[in-house]
Amino acid sequence: MKAEPKRLERVLGYTFLQPEYLTQALTHRSMGGGHNERLEFLGDSVLNFVIAAALYERFPHATEGELSRLRASLVKEDTLAELARELDLGDYLILGSGELKSGGHRRASILADALEAIIGGIYLDGGLERARGAILRLYNARLQTLSPHVNLKDPKTLLQELLQSRRMALPEYRVVAVDGAPHEQSFRVECRLSELDASCQAEGSSRRKAEQAAAKLMLARVKRRLNG
Repeated sequence: MKAEPKRLERVLGYTFLQPEYLTQALTHRSMGGGHNERLEFLGDSVLNFVIAAALYERFPHATEGELSRLRASLVKEDTLAELARELDLGDYLILGSGELKSGGHRRASILADALEAIIGGIYLDGGLERARGAILRLYNARLQTLSPHVNLKDPKTLLQELLQSRRMALPEYRVVAVDGAPHEQSFRVECRLSELDASCQAEGSSRRKAEQAAAKLMLARVKRRLNG
C-alpha cells in the first residue's frame, strides 16, 4: 500500500495548492504519460540557483572554484538520493510494473529525479520563495556543516593532478566485467598506471562510480609509492 502524500507534504513543510503537481512529480516515465521529466528539468534549475545563492551568501570570501565544488557536491545524484531516502520518498513513487518488480523505488537515479521534480512542482505551485524555503529546509544540516576549504575534488581528478605534478603518464581505465540485469548492472573497472606497473580494480553501480572507486585505490597506492 502506497504511503499517503499528505505525510510527505508534512515532512517537506509544504502543502500543495494544486496536488496534481505532486502527483506528477512522483510519477515515473514507466507509467507512460503525465510523468515527472519536465518537472525534473525545471526543478534542477531552481535547485542549482537556490543552492548557488545560499553558498554565495554563506561564504562571502570563497572563490568561484570553491563555490562551484560545494554546489556540485550538494546537487549531485548521490546527495539528492540521500535526501530522498531521508524523506522515505521511495514509498510515494508511482512506478510502472517493470520498475516496481526491479526495485525502482530504491534506485538512486529515480529518487534523485523525483526529488528535483518535487522542487519543480513547488516552484510552479507556490513560486520561487516557497521553493527556496523548501530547499533550504531540506539542505539545512548539510549547509551548516559545509566548509569551502574542504577538498571536494573526486579521486580521478586528484589522481590526475598528482601524476601531472610529477610529470607522469595518466592512468588508463578499462571495463573488466559487467554483471547483472540491465536495470541493476554492476561494473568492474581496472585503473592501470603503466609507468609504475600498477593496477587496481573496483566495482560500482555505474562505470563512472567504478572508475572513481578504482582511482581512489590507485591514488592511495601512488602516494605510498612516492612517499615510501
